Amino acid sequence: MKLKETGMTEGQLKEKASKYMIETYERFDFVAETAKDMYMYTPTGEKYLDFYAGIAVNSTGNCNEKVVAAVMDQCQDLMQTFNYPYTIPQVLLAEKICTTIGMDKIFYQNSGTEANEAMIKMARKYGVEKYGSNKYNIVTAKSSFHGRTFGAMSATGQPDNACQIGFGGMVPGFTYAPYNDLEAFKAACTENTIAIMIEPVQGEGGVHPATMEFMKGLREFCDEKGMLLLLDEVQTGWCRTGAVMSYMNYGIKPDIVSMAKALGGGMPIGAICATEEVSKAFTMGSHGTTFGGHPVCCAAALAEVNELLDRKCAENAKEMGDYFSEKLKTLPHVKEVRHQGLLVGVEFDETIKALDVKHGCFDRKLLITAIGSSVIRMVPPLILTKEHCDAAFEIILDTVKSLS
Repeated sequence: MKLKETGMTEGQLKEKASKYMIETYERFDFVAETAKDMYMYTPTGEKYLDFYAGIAVNSTGNCNEKVVAAVMDQCQDLMQTFNYPYTIPQVLLAEKICTTIGMDKIFYQNSGTEANEAMIKMARKYGVEKYGSNKYNIVTAKSSFHGRTFGAMSATGQPDNACQIGFGGMVPGFTYAPYNDLEAFKAACTENTIAIMIEPVQGEGGVHPATMEFMKGLREFCDEKGMLLLLDEVQTGWCRTGAVMSYMNYGIKPDIVSMAKALGGGMPIGAICATEEVSKAFTMGSHGTTFGGHPVCCAAALAEVNELLDRKCAENAKEMGDYFSEKLKTLPHVKEVRHQGLLVGVEFDETIKALDVKHGCFDRKLLITAIGSSVIRMVPPLILTKEHCDAAFEIILDTVKSLS
């Protein structure tokens, strides 16, 4: 929908948003009317270089033509049904995902937090049924982020985060240990622990990749103790980190993995994939969803996955991530640059505030985000080129110079 079709000005649209919408976001002060590839456009045609990608969603670019075509075609055939009949996009996508990432079974959800909720439920049910009624505890990482439903936010190891404050007690059964500290994770596990759940890269925690020793050590420890390894790949999955799934960078395989964001190419979809044995914990009526496996979203996801693979987006993410990160290291006041593929974080020293960098870049038509007081995060579409990296770097450089 175009703004001119509504008969309103941008100011009038913003007034309506303020009047009728519950706001929990810090809004960018512009109207996003259209988008294509690496850019978002306002009603007046101003363009913003998009290093947000819908928060790691639009990985093959904004409004990818093949994804849009898949959505339009499916809408004309079957827009929605319940999950009792078979639907073609749902089954074809299931086969594509499982065979591509080496997992056995899939269960569809609508978002990342729902996928993590399903992963937690599956692990707990597996533990209780196999080992007894107390075997449901899960160890997660401090500074993690797993979502905003009660199970997912209880798994989030940030007790001082706004996402947990004011909602009363969290769901019991979670213990937290420092990220990348293998011995601390081992010590946090008890006889009632069924699983360890982590992000291969902590995105909201400041862009901290797991070390090889930590990831391999967790896999070995879980195997030794008969526990499950749960990987939250909502943000890292589908070529973002230089491999199709981040766990492939470590040469391991999880028992359950969650995914969302990039999977749908702009349409809302989430999923968990599990091994054959663990998937049996979900039986008739034990879990369900009205919209999960939505035909239109599955058609979009199938087109997106094919695009990601055909265009070698994982390889481009690795190449461009390395290139961009090396340039970012030359910025003034940089304390550290951390990345895995095109999940990139820049930590500044105490003289530069990340929020100021975010706002300064927005004023210069670059969209990025800030984490905490000192880190900016960038998750651009995986189709970007060196020219896009150079353009973004110059804007960030100009911003930091102006702040210092």
